[in-house]
Amino acid sequence: MNAELKRFFEQYGDLSETEMASLAGSFKPKKATKGELLLMHGQICDRLYFVDSGCLRLYYIADGVEITVWFSFENNSAIELSSFLSGEPSAYFLEAIEDSDLFWLSKSALEDLYQQLPGLQRIMRIFWEDVILNLLRRFTALQKDSAAKRYLDLMKQPFYLQRIPQKYLASYIGITPTSLSRIRREIK
Repeated sequence: MNAELKRFFEQYGDLSETEMASLAGSFKPKKATKGELLLMHGQICDRLYFVDSGCLRLYYIADGVEITVWFSFENNSAIELSSFLSGEPSAYFLEAIEDSDLFWLSKSALEDLYQQLPGLQRIMRIFWEDVILNLLRRFTALQKDSAAKRYLDLMKQPFYLQRIPQKYLASYIGITPTSLSRIRREIK
């Protein structure tokens, strides 16, 4: 059983050791190479990913421009929530931006686990709430905060600046790479 995967779920609630082993054992390993698309626009997202190492990026394309919505680093989940929950085709792409070691669980396996492990439903409810709250915080920041403030907030998480290409960072905070370069010069 992957210890980090176990710790990830333990932050949302408790299962017995046997139940946790059953949950963690239901995840399948996957190696993703840099640039590999794990989800494409128009596909239904039917997998919940856990990033053991590497980084994934969720994005969409508007007027020919990639707009980054989210990054998932080590010991975190990656999912296109709307498609996963609704069963409708996704408007997003999920891409490995580094070689990544992942674990994944299908939606059907998760639903089976709900029947086998009643405590998992509570854990996943708290997980979904956490995902939604993080998305709302991000949406609010994009609407309310200046680009400079959004960049300063990123600086509090240096692994973003060290590992993510500037063009993705710029799109993540809602500006062009040229504007990001200007903000970086002004902040120094």
